[in-house]
Amino acid sequence: MKPAFSDYVRAAFNARPTGVFVPPNWIGLGVFGFLGVLNPGFWIIGLGCELAYLGWLGTHPRFQRLVDGRRLLDERRRWQERLYDLLRRLPQEDQQRYRALQSRCESIIDQQAGAAAVPAGVQEQSEGLARLMWIYLGLLLTRESIKKIMHESASSQEDTSQQEIDQIEARIGKLQQRLKQPAVGEDLRKSLTGQIEILQQRLEKRREAAEKLVFLEAELARIEQQVDLLREQAVLSTDPEVVSQRIDQIATTLGGTNQWIRDQQKIYGAMEDLVSEPPPLVVPGRKESQ
Repeated sequence: MKPAFSDYVRAAFNARPTGVFVPPNWIGLGVFGFLGVLNPGFWIIGLGCELAYLGWLGTHPRFQRLVDGRRLLDERRRWQERLYDLLRRLPQEDQQRYRALQSRCESIIDQQAGAAAVPAGVQEQSEGLARLMWIYLGLLLTRESIKKIMHESASSQEDTSQQEIDQIEARIGKLQQRLKQPAVGEDLRKSLTGQIEILQQRLEKRREAAEKLVFLEAELARIEQQVDLLREQAVLSTDPEVVSQRIDQIATTLGGTNQWIRDQQKIYGAMEDLVSEPPPLVVPGRKESQ
């Protein structure tokens, strides 16, 4: 979001050249404040000088670019810290998988932004790829959350999803065999029936979670393949707008996946720190317009 005029004025009020510990504006205010004690007319002069100074510096294009650049750096720094915290929740192999895809996305921009004059459409590509990376991270976090819940409820840490399903089905079968025995009393029959119902619910949840894990892996692979295709198109295409349109098309097709991730957030609480807006994709070597 572009800073408001009040942000530029506030920055101008506290602006100080490199190597100067006290903003010159503060010194000027102090001087006029002291002189005003001797002659109140200096307060009026000081107020006029202050308004003129803030108005001139706050509207100066070069100063505004400086303020914009600092805000952008601060925003990127906050996003990098937040991204690092989210990545720490993933196992090492998933972190490496995310970094590898991020590197491929950045290479798409670098292929076109290496020159001094950045071609039109590269900024749109950066924003589109950032959305893809954001969805990719959401998929990784959702998958890890589901795996964690499944492992916590598994009878053994070595059990796979299918092994756990097989074990539950076997337990249901044994309980159903006991129910068929004529010597089973009414109270025991109610208890066994209740156990079967609980196990059937667990079995349903296990199968549902297993299907979600298969879907998540398929979506992760789809995004990776889409990015590889974009890299090839970026090399072959001479028009960045074509690549930008392709990125937008991919992001549109992943809109349903993004909504699915939000739905899983409500179920598993996988991404309490994720919001709808993606972080900026930092492009090494990109030239900022002056």
